[in-house]
Parts: sequence; structure tokens; C-alpha cells
Amino acid sequence: MQNRYLLLALIIVLPLMLTACGEQPLLSGVSFDRDLITPNADGHTDVLKITYNLNRSAEVSIFFEDDDGNRFAFRDRAYRGPSVQQPYEVLFSGVVDGYLLPGESYDDFDVKRRVLQDGEYVWTVEANEKTGHTEQVTGTLTIADADTALPELRNLTVSPSVFTPNRDGINDRARINVYLSKADTTLSVYLLDQGGTRYPVERDAQTLARAGQPGVYAFDYDAGVDDGVRPPPDGTYAVYAEARDRVGQLVVATTTLTIRDGGLPMGYIFQGEVDWSSTSVVIGETLVFTLTVENDGSAPIRTSGPAPGTVYESDQNYATLGEYIQSGVFRVGIHCENATSNYPWRWAVGDDTVLVERDGQRYLPPDTRAVVTGSIRFGDVMGARNPQYCWAGLIHEDVEISPLNDRVDPVSLFIQVP
Repeated sequence: MQNRYLLLALIIVLPLMLTACGEQPLLSGVSFDRDLITPNADGHTDVLKITYNLNRSAEVSIFFEDDDGNRFAFRDRAYRGPSVQQPYEVLFSGVVDGYLLPGESYDDFDVKRRVLQDGEYVWTVEANEKTGHTEQVTGTLTIADADTALPELRNLTVSPSVFTPNRDGINDRARINVYLSKADTTLSVYLLDQGGTRYPVERDAQTLARAGQPGVYAFDYDAGVDDGVRPPPDGTYAVYAEARDRVGQLVVATTTLTIRDGGLPMGYIFQGEVDWSSTSVVIGETLVFTLTVENDGSAPIRTSGPAPGTVYESDQNYATLGEYIQSGVFRVGIHCENATSNYPWRWAVGDDTVLVERDGQRYLPPDTRAVVTGSIRFGDVMGARNPQYCWAGLIHEDVEISPLNDRVDPVSLFIQVP
């Protein structure tokens, strides 16, 4: 017992001796402005203010211990320089680093930040210098009426797990769904690459749940290509769903999503030039064109038939040949002013010498040119206007015909009646 008193005396006397020698204490002026808070976001006694002074640079920790000796961290060895003109001040709302209660386990999400349970706690503000010198100040705090219900996230799913945001009409979008259990909670979803860059995902306007309310949330991700933005680089990304309630509790669910062959399609008719066979044809003769399509983008361009070289009768169109519109497909088209539909005659943007096949579809690879030729045999004058203008276009079906690729190199065509 005498040794214990002697040790306590040394602990008390040593700081006094250091101060008497001109050495200021590392940590001083520590205070909590409340000894009870009710962290439930009702606007009354939800938050307290912690104040402390540092006379030298140190790592500061602020933590709480319950009656069973469990420690809960609010700040963990955060580096701080010395207080200069004013003491440090930090607000504490009862939320600490994530923890689990005895018997708890969650497979669908991780608890990152969590409010303390109701009860009595011993708080500690601790400062550690690089020399190993440590000083602590302690006190007590009561937590009452805390909103301890977690904003749980369940069944985070992504489909397809591999998607190709390149506007080719196949797997261009990823659907992300997640269930949120708690009202008055902010939910955000984003992709994260290995370098720490975030790519936010917008909530679908047709989602089942209203913002901030419990229910199933849907997120529609196009990687930005619908707005003409280059998607993130190809690779596998972590998908994070974060739910933060009004108290400040945070839970996070994760899965993965792989981007493959992403990019903006950048096809165009090379030099805006078309080689027309004639400016005049006799009924029963053909108008032949030749042009070059270049894919100068980073994404492959999907295409479909009919193949270059196909001859159309003037009263035919792509549908009569069984080549219907396919969303996301690029095709070369020819249009004449008297035509009854838009670009009725269409061809693939290349042949088997340049196209590659993947998953049953044909693509013009990036940085590739393809020569396209085709013919229309005119069986009549096709309307009252003669001559009429005919021109070429590069059609991105169900997406756009860009001004650059519309009405390319018109020719005034006269159809002669024998």
C-alpha cells in the first residue's frame, strides 16, 4: 500500500516539477460543456462541445469507455499542431467509430459510424508526443434517449455485373438496387477506383421509395455516356452504397461492377466525302456510292446488315430486307428528297475483312477505317421532284444522326424516263 501511495505522489509531483522548471504541460484546458446529451436529432441537447489546448504538436485521441471496459473511439491519434491563439474546439454528437453489440452480425453492410448506447461513460482526451510522452484528462458523460436504430442496407445488387457503356445498345446501363430500412436517411451510391476517385450514380426517378424514406431504391448508371461524357476507364470498380441518418450513423454496403469496352462512339464519314457513280440515271439503272467510315474513338462501333455491296430496289427499304432498326447500331444510309421514309436504304459500316465479332455481334474496332459501297436501282421517278438531291448519312440508330454525319456530300440526281 505504501508503494502505491508513493507512485501516486510521484505522478502528481512530476508534472509540478516539470512546470517549475519551465516545461509547460502538453495538454491543458480540457472541458466538455455538458455531462449529458440525448443524441436523437430532436434539436435539444443533441451535441456537446469539447475544448482543449495543446502546447506542443501531438497526436490527439478522444475515446469513451463503458462500465464493461469497452472502448469507443471518436478521434484516434489525429495529428494536431499546438494551439496558437485559441483552444481547439470540436462538437460531439454521440457518434463514434462503428462497433457491434454482443451477438450482432450483419452480412449485407458494415457499420462505419454509430451512436453510443444509453448509459454512463468515462471520456478521455489523450495527447501523445513523438517522444512517447503522454498526457490524459478524463471525465464522465451520460448518454440518454439516443436514436440507436441503424439505417440498415439490404440486398445491394448490380446487374449486369459487367457492362459496356459505349452506346451500342447492349449492356449500356447498369441497374443498382438496394433496400434502406430507416426514414430520414440520406442514401448515396458511387463507384470507387483503386486511386480513390469517386464516380457518383444518380438515383432513378422511377425508384420505388421516396427520397429519405425506407424502401427499395433503384439507381440507373450509364457511366455518363448519355451526356456525352467519357466513361471511367475499363476495369473493375467497387460499388458503395452509403446510408447516413440524422444522428450521423453511417453504414456502408459494397459490391463490384466491371466496365468493359467503355467509351464514346466517334464514327464519321471520312472527310465528308462520297463518290457517286453519276448525277443522272435512266429508270432501271442503279446509282452507286462509295465512302469510307472511320472509327476514331475509343469504343468499338456495333453494326448490322445488309452487307456493303447490297443492291436495293428503289421501292425497298432496310425493313423489307429483314434488317430492322436495332438500338445502338451504326449503319450507312442513303436518302433522297422524294423518299417516303428517313434513310430508307442502309448498309453495315464494313465487311468481314474489317469487322470483328463478339458475342454474336459485329463491330468496327477503334482506329479503323472501312470502305462501304452500295447501290439503288430506280424503278420510277419517285415523286414529282426531278432532279432531286440525294445524300449519305451515318446513322446511330435510336440514338442520333449527328450534324457531322447528316446530309453528307449531296448529289443532284436526275432520273431519266426512256
